[in-house]
Amino acid sequence: MSKYCFGVDVGGTTIKFGLFTTEGELVNKWEVKTDISDNGKNILPDVAKEINRELGYQGIKKEDVVGVGIGVPGAVDENGAVAVAVNIHWGYKEVSKELSELTGLKAYAGNDANVAALGEAWKGAAHGAKNIIMVTLGTGVGGGIIVNGKILTGCHGAGGEIGHSHVDDEEEEVCNCGNKGCLEQIASATGIVRTAKRYLEKYPDEVSVLRQIENLTAKDVLDAFKEGDTLAIKIMHHVCKVLGKALAMFATVADPEAIVVGGGVSKAGKPLFDLISEYYDKYAFKLCRGIKIFGAELGNDAGIYGAARMTL
Repeated sequence: MSKYCFGVDVGGTTIKFGLFTTEGELVNKWEVKTDISDNGKNILPDVAKEINRELGYQGIKKEDVVGVGIGVPGAVDENGAVAVAVNIHWGYKEVSKELSELTGLKAYAGNDANVAALGEAWKGAAHGAKNIIMVTLGTGVGGGIIVNGKILTGCHGAGGEIGHSHVDDEEEEVCNCGNKGCLEQIASATGIVRTAKRYLEKYPDEVSVLRQIENLTAKDVLDAFKEGDTLAIKIMHHVCKVLGKALAMFATVADPEAIVVGGGVSKAGKPLFDLISEYYDKYAFKLCRGIKIFGAELGNDAGIYGAARMTL
């Protein structure tokens, strides 16, 4: 008889759900709106309600479910507790304990970016790999590190916070985390735009299609880069140099088989990955060079896959 598990990915706007067999086959997926009212007190009860509803719909008994995994946007410690999750208005919450009590099932919690990395290692771009680094380049920079098939959590749940590694001593603007000079300030979509605007001022005489765009986006910069715009190429060399160097430092700790790049910026594809690889190999420790750097495959489903994998 088949055994099952649930993967849940909690975001500020929606909660995504996946029902899986323990072999990793996705049986059903769906999502509901995240209720962040009253400091998010309804989120875990809503998750439990959806799980119980799905069990009834599928005719699955709880004894045939090995557990529920849940990814949340905050640092999660080894006991499944989150200190704070700003996007969903949580303070300290014992996520694993509360969800287990609400569902009557074993529950496992992890940081959403770490969980996504686990999903890519299980059934995504790095399928079968036991050691990977994943970096997500979106509005911010997220990350996850998988070592020997398990999420690197750390003492405070901050393991894999790649986006907040310090990379620039000269930066005067403050990052969302409160520090200055974080990787997120350069390699995120917003960071690419910031860098582009600075380069447009730094090289006022250089002709570039970017000067003709009123509301500049990271996609504009990446498209111009792929089309051979010389200023866009300079911008992306700077961004990828900083990112490649940061990944090389993380690689000396994790010694990954592969580096997976996700998030909206990753849609730039092979030209972006090749440039990151060029700088990564330049700065990486000899034994860590030459590994594959490529795009994530699971997209928005990475979180539910990784969350389900935690139960196994």
